[in-house]
Amino acid sequence: MNRRVALVTGGARGIGLAVARRLAGEGFDLALCGRRPGDEVEGVVAELRRSGGEVAYVPADVGVREDREHLLDEVHRRFGRLHVLVNNAGVAPAVRADLLEAGEESFARLMRINLAGPHFLTQAVARLMLEQRRQEPGWSGCIVFVTSVSATMASTNRGEYCISKAGLAMSARLWAARLAGDGIPVHEVRPGIVRSDMTRPAAEAYDRRIADGLVPQGRWGEPDDVARVVAALARGDAGYSTGCVIVVDGGLSLPRL
Repeated sequence: MNRRVALVTGGARGIGLAVARRLAGEGFDLALCGRRPGDEVEGVVAELRRSGGEVAYVPADVGVREDREHLLDEVHRRFGRLHVLVNNAGVAPAVRADLLEAGEESFARLMRINLAGPHFLTQAVARLMLEQRRQEPGWSGCIVFVTSVSATMASTNRGEYCISKAGLAMSARLWAARLAGDGIPVHEVRPGIVRSDMTRPAAEAYDRRIADGLVPQGRWGEPDDVARVVAALARGDAGYSTGCVIVVDGGLSLPRL
């Protein structure tokens, strides 16, 4: 019961897995969720447990209310407490389509998973955290939203993704304002072009554009670049900050002439 507990959505692959590895190394017990069945992530769970903590994986789609409720029920059953929420789960459009052609079905899917899901999961978790603060005077924790530079940078062939991330950035700001007086900091970590399953279909195009100078630091981001920042926030290293936006993009969004 002395160990802190972190819930990482989408925590069995990509950026989420890198975050889980970092937090496991920091001594956190972990609750992970994803849309894959449990038998497909047994190796990941076993790896994380070798850090010495407890790890629970719950199949759940954050965009489905019943799944979110089941997820938090399982967190309570397995751990009885929660200190950190990392809203990482998200999806890209199944097909990149020009704004003139993109359909409502894809738009609705991304709003449900990328925006409504984490927003309302945060609502439920915030209520739990407030109750824990009332019961445990020494309790401390935080909420981290992993968004994207697409919150402010326009890509007209995946407009629904940009809109979902812009909305998620505002959700992070809203929760930061609402929870600041309760001692629960809320942060936004905004990755750029990070090597992952999501970016793999466009890897060749990004390779060319990075080689042509798109990213000032001249390389892809790696999941652990993001994870190191999230881990610092989870440790409480930014204790007198809330609502901050930490951009992890190698200078991609830096205004330049």
